Amino acid sequence: MSPAERDTGSAAGLGALDRAAAILGAFDEQHRELTLAALVARAGLPRSTTHRAADKMLKLGWLDKPAGRYRIGNRLFELSGLAPVRHELREAALPYLQDLHHATRITVQLGVLHGTQVLLVEKITGHRPMPMLSQVGSLLPAHCSALGRAILAYGDEATVQAVIDAGLERRTPRTICTAIALRRELAAIPERGLAVDREEGNIGISCVAAPIFGPLGTVVAAVSVTGPTAMVRAERAGPAVRLAAAATSRAYSGIRSR
Repeated sequence: MSPAERDTGSAAGLGALDRAAAILGAFDEQHRELTLAALVARAGLPRSTTHRAADKMLKLGWLDKPAGRYRIGNRLFELSGLAPVRHELREAALPYLQDLHHATRITVQLGVLHGTQVLLVEKITGHRPMPMLSQVGSLLPAHCSALGRAILAYGDEATVQAVIDAGLERRTPRTICTAIALRRELAAIPERGLAVDREEGNIGISCVAAPIFGPLGTVVAAVSVTGPTAMVRAERAGPAVRLAAAATSRAYSGIRSR
């Protein structure tokens, strides 16, 4: 059996949802639009299978194809707004995120833990362009982001270990990338009520974050301010970040208790 035949046979064994998941998984922040060839390569499916599945997804609105390139469709964006993490958490947090941005004039972000990474749920940037920062819907490394650490510091041991086991990538020379150093940093966060990232994800960019809690007192998310290191100081921004996190915790707990 040729490699092409083996690939076709493997693809045939996949269900329609598996093929759709492989195609959707081909897109990320660096690959927002893909040609058919690129989609085939990144999805890991035979060309004919990819073409048929993508054509069906176009009809469903899961994909768009302007100018011959595939991209995520508007229907998925519409559905994503119904997810509790986007609807309830965003509803509770948005007024306080806006207040925080008004007070600090620095980019404000809201994130939740997604596996061993942080899913960026909301972001307010104002008029200051920050192209090096991730966009809403992106995944950030939990171990070296203030958002991730603010959540991990109040989470369970199994979650922290899973992040360590996934690998502590060195993003910059300042990145904490050993288990001992990460655990030491997480242990210090509850005492000060803040997590801090000092140029560990991007050189020149720092971040201060605080946890958001649900009605049962468990950590559910985190809020942060992020920007040029010269502008982000824990002693200055920290009180406003903690205030926004506490207010969001109360509002979110109220929504979840309805």
